[in-house]
Amino acid sequence: MRAWSRILFSVLALTGATVAFAAGAIDGEVKKAAVNVPAIVMFLAFVAFTLGITYWAAQRTKTAKDFYTAGGGITGFQNGLAIAGDYMSAASFLGISGLVFINGYDGLIYSVGWLVGWPIIMFLMAEQLRNLGKYTYADVVSYRFQRVPMRTMAATSSLVVVILYLIGQMVGAGKLIQVLFGLDYVYAVSIVGVLIIMYVVFGGMLATTWVQIIKACLLLTGATIIAFGALYLASGGTFSLEAMFKKATEIHAKKQALMSPGSMVSDPIEAISLGLALMFGTAGLPHILMRFFTVSNATEARKSVFYATGFIGYFYILTFLIGFGAIVLLMPPDSGFMVADPKTGILALRGGQNMAAVNLAGAVGGNLLLGFISAVAFATILAVVSGLTLAGASAISHDLYANVFAHGNVDELQEVRISKMATVALGVIAILLGIAFEKQNIAFMVGLTFSVAASANFPLIITSIYFSKMTTKGALLGGWLGLISASVFVLLGPTVWKDVMGHETAIFPYKNPALFSMAIAFLGIFIGSLLDSSEQGKNECLSFEAQDLRCQTGIGAEGASH
Repeated sequence: MRAWSRILFSVLALTGATVAFAAGAIDGEVKKAAVNVPAIVMFLAFVAFTLGITYWAAQRTKTAKDFYTAGGGITGFQNGLAIAGDYMSAASFLGISGLVFINGYDGLIYSVGWLVGWPIIMFLMAEQLRNLGKYTYADVVSYRFQRVPMRTMAATSSLVVVILYLIGQMVGAGKLIQVLFGLDYVYAVSIVGVLIIMYVVFGGMLATTWVQIIKACLLLTGATIIAFGALYLASGGTFSLEAMFKKATEIHAKKQALMSPGSMVSDPIEAISLGLALMFGTAGLPHILMRFFTVSNATEARKSVFYATGFIGYFYILTFLIGFGAIVLLMPPDSGFMVADPKTGILALRGGQNMAAVNLAGAVGGNLLLGFISAVAFATILAVVSGLTLAGASAISHDLYANVFAHGNVDELQEVRISKMATVALGVIAILLGIAFEKQNIAFMVGLTFSVAASANFPLIITSIYFSKMTTKGALLGGWLGLISASVFVLLGPTVWKDVMGHETAIFPYKNPALFSMAIAFLGIFIGSLLDSSEQGKNECLSFEAQDLRCQTGIGAEGASH
């Protein structure tokens, strides 16, 4: 108890001192953000509260099951909120509202793509994952196949997705906190990394779950206040969507095109490929799939996705209102939120388009609401990075160490120790990569993250559950082809080859390769499996019936009520 009190006090003191020191070291426009006392107070209160939860969770985290899945004792409703908290990232909150602010109706393409992935998870995967798996999705894809090569591939693709996602979140964290609190970028990234290590190492999945639940409640509350406050002000006090949209079309440069689709992604192949990446990438994210093992049975897993879909769908409606509200309240030159570019003289939103939601909070509720949203944005990053770090640590300790290197001959305590060591390593790596990529275009990492998840993870999961002729050779061929092709296509595509490397034309013409890399992955699985005439392959096909019985009924699954 005393040790935990000292840790808690030290972290809060260090955080507060860092905020004060960094705020004093930075001048200009960023320094003005540092005097937002409500933001700093709420930020420190959130850190203190979540560290208190971590202490509470640490007392209840004794076994590997406790560490990886919170003992399987999370209810469907709680898990639905936690999934929503894990999924509603800063990219969703700040990015989508910013896209709507600039592009209008077309900005919804990402939110629709991400949302459509959830019914697929609910009807085709959630129950099956819970019945077949134990801690990670690699448990599912290696259920009737050769353990070592399958877990190696699944863990590799998981780590690729986790690290790429971590880079984007850490860079976002640094930039966001730098603007909102006046913190130096390196300090901001370091504080996020240290807090994440503490949450996961000491509290495991239980602490991570409650951080995500609290963050989801805060974000939904804050976004609701901003959205309906903006709707009230933008419609002249009538709460009329029509009035707000009419004003937005009068103010925005795109006028009537603001309400028309097709301006952001005009190429139909690009649009289909982007949609596939968003939709099936969601169904292949390891930190999301891991959440289905925290509930007691398959029924609660289905409930989790049902509640999560409702919360996330409501949240995306709010981002749409926030984007249009920002057009009406922030875009007029006399609003005080638009600043002229010193080089071109063109007016742009203060802090960039991704700050539309944050600036709108100031317009709707003044400094107090701005401070609250600042703290919520920070909580958003902490919750997502916690889930990512735990998923990455689980891939290293459970899939690679316990099942590949130790061949299953390892005690639980040793496995948990390895997981905690992996958490510390991932936290340090996340900090270093966040600092290294500060000036880089991270858009390609987001695209690559979802492309890899859609091309390597999703095909493996869905075929291992439903394709009776699948064999280890087919799975390995398709999985590795999906992972490599998605990575290569992004590197050779316009986002990296042209925008980052500066070449005149891209070798691969599309920014989003999922349409092609997913097709390659599925073809690899089907062709590799059907051409596999080995005795091992025949036995794997014969064992599908037993797997399917457990998969669909839950008989033999941990926590089953049969």
